[in-house]
Amino acid sequence: MTADRRVVAAVDCGTNSTRLLLAHVDGRGVDPLVRRTALTRLGAGVDASGRLSEAAITRVGDVLADYARQWRDAGAVRVAMTATSAVRDATDAAVFLTTVRDITGADVTVLTGAQEAALTFEGATAGTSGRRVVCDIGGGSTELISGDGRVDRWVSMQVGSVRLRERHLHGDPPSVAEYAALVNGIDDVLARQDDAFTAVGCHPQIAVAGTALTVAAVAVGATAPDVDAVDGTVLSSVDVAQVIEDLAWVPAAQRLALPPVVPGREDVIVAGALLLSRLLARFGFDAVEVRVADLLDGIARRVGADAWPPAAIDGAT
Repeated sequence: MTADRRVVAAVDCGTNSTRLLLAHVDGRGVDPLVRRTALTRLGAGVDASGRLSEAAITRVGDVLADYARQWRDAGAVRVAMTATSAVRDATDAAVFLTTVRDITGADVTVLTGAQEAALTFEGATAGTSGRRVVCDIGGGSTELISGDGRVDRWVSMQVGSVRLRERHLHGDPPSVAEYAALVNGIDDVLARQDDAFTAVGCHPQIAVAGTALTVAAVAVGATAPDVDAVDGTVLSSVDVAQVIEDLAWVPAAQRLALPPVVPGREDVIVAGALLLSRLLARFGFDAVEVRVADLLDGIARRVGADAWPPAAIDGAT
């Protein structure tokens, strides 16, 4: 990077987590300084009610107030804050957007599915070559994106770890019947997708975000909650299946005893992990590579290139 590099903040208010990336940027070069994740469950109940709860908005607001102090202390010259599935779907999203502006002084950009897919692909595949398929399992939606250098196909599916858990897994641990209903629910959605995301060649699927990182950290027996340490880990489909078997039939409190399973993840990790497993099977991948770089890195790259806000994003075709 050159002496022109600047500190920027990229923030995303997701369905299950609120995340911050502070990074030096220079053009589209991104040098991460700080990553923070807080599990705030903004999308709790949105699938059934279509509304954000006051408690959820307060949880996210408290975290954003702390993040704002961090980006000011770091001297961030630009802040790009986004929201995704839960806010996209909520009928009272305006309340949330006003609250965030009042707390932080920053505006939130509600990303469309196309914008979320394009930014995630850009962040996750920086420095790679060849055709890659990226999956981003969120709390409320899951994006599948394929391309070779740029996005050629994408889809945003209304399935995510929080949404699936709320729909299908009510017991703790879930019953066999609930688990079967979850499998059927996932497979029904995946069966409607075309084959554009099928494995080609020897590249594993790329998976980003908390579900995939947590599955990898559990698979390798990580002894710390810092799941970012597994960046670049490649898991076979058998490895993923074993993690599901280890987690699915024990109470959430027992999952929480594992260092990589942080509070707020213990009740949704089974649904998210099973979605990852079924994605691999549906599209013929034998393995998945988990990456830390994701949507936030894509946002930072666009900010660094002075291509933000996302009106400048051409999106996917």
